[in-house]
Amino acid sequence: MPVPVPHQRTAVLPQQADAVSHACADAARAAGAPAEGGAAARGVSAWETVDRGASAQQAADPAGSATAEPAIALVQYGVGMGSQEQPEPQGANQSFSADHGPHDQGLTLLLIGEDPNSPVPEMWDWSGRKVRLRTARNLTEAERLLTDDVQCILLDLAPPEREERDAGGEGCPGDELDMLREVLRMAPAQAVLVLTSETDAERAADAVRVGAQDYLFRGELDGAVLSRAVRYAVERKRADLAQRQLTESRMLAQENARLERGLLPTPLLDGSDLRFAACYRPGRSRALLGGDFYDTVRTPDGTVHAMIGDVCGHGPDEAALGVELRIAWRALTFAGLCGDELLSTLQKVLEHERADDEIFATLCTVDVSADGRRAGLCLAGHPAPLLARAGRTPQLLPYEFGGPALGLLPHARWPRRQVELGGSWSLMMYTDGLIEGRIGEGNQRLGQEGMTELVSRQMASGLRGEELLNASVREVRDLNGGELTDDVAVLLLDRR
Repeated sequence: MPVPVPHQRTAVLPQQADAVSHACADAARAAGAPAEGGAAARGVSAWETVDRGASAQQAADPAGSATAEPAIALVQYGVGMGSQEQPEPQGANQSFSADHGPHDQGLTLLLIGEDPNSPVPEMWDWSGRKVRLRTARNLTEAERLLTDDVQCILLDLAPPEREERDAGGEGCPGDELDMLREVLRMAPAQAVLVLTSETDAERAADAVRVGAQDYLFRGELDGAVLSRAVRYAVERKRADLAQRQLTESRMLAQENARLERGLLPTPLLDGSDLRFAACYRPGRSRALLGGDFYDTVRTPDGTVHAMIGDVCGHGPDEAALGVELRIAWRALTFAGLCGDELLSTLQKVLEHERADDEIFATLCTVDVSADGRRAGLCLAGHPAPLLARAGRTPQLLPYEFGGPALGLLPHARWPRRQVELGGSWSLMMYTDGLIEGRIGEGNQRLGQEGMTELVSRQMASGLRGEELLNASVREVRDLNGGELTDDVAVLLLDRR
């Protein structure tokens, strides 16, 4: 919608005083007037100087004068050279623009209003560039003109008496702010200013309460006021969005913390002489959790049960499924199940809870006897644990008798193998993220043999418990040349 300007005159906004002065000086030189002293010193108005400069330019280039843009084309609405406001420091404007990347693209304002006589003066952005103006008579046009480069919307609310007429003259119009609410819904990322009359201050305040960044009165509208209001609204909207993102991040962190407590529980080892340590690293960038999970409990008969598992994938759905499997394992273990019976039941839980038939989970369970000298081992598609006994080189436990991962075969079996631990030992259980990291620039993987050598070297240096796990994971990451892409969970049981 074109906005008619009834009395178009050349004017200067306060923040443009320096730019206009230079333009006036250039125009004066083009007209042959001396630059020293300025137009004001000779009693000549700035407007006459600009006009002379424009005439001189037209005379110098008659062919191009028809299409050439004037050097300065500002529209005055109550702001003249006699304004007492001081121009804003140019350095501040420049630094302000430099700190905000989108400002480099300029500022675009979308005016929405039915009044064809709504006066909208020309404005300038942070860098002194003219603000681009688009006009729409209704929301349908506004939605078509609302592109990504629009930073601010100026909504011209109809006067109350016109709304009453449009409602049928009964004096009971509908919600006067419905249009504003629709604009806020349509443009959640744009700043919104409301334009209303001086006699409608209450509704203007309600508009801010509903969600507008600010309001303006038509009678007080001029270039300086509107320029400042638009820039303030844009920055306030930017701050509001940043605060909202911060709040959402905090809420997400709280949710992840609750989920983390489900994946990484406190071990229940009261009454046992075994020592427990664990290390967990999610593979997703900036993630707190992955699809790996573990747990350790001691049953009333003195047996210590430990397990570690890995749901295929790295997202929150996989993490949630891992929590369900861990809780189910703990409940079934306290109910007295172990070995093949326990894993068969866990597979049923997985099949009912997974979102896709292709999702599976690997699992390793160890049941350490009450005297701590023997253990039962079950493997469901999972890497075998690493056992380090006193006076011996650490070695991997047998893997040949393991069964498939949970969720792959409907009637699979998972045999339970007895393992002799001895009097003093350390048992490390881990997920495949620890052994699938690369070595250097090539495609060579660390593998189980490389991990065994690495952990043996760390243990020979005297590291134990969490220090051993953290040092091992850190070295694996360094060998990979950066963060590991897969989740990593490591659990360590010690008996000394």
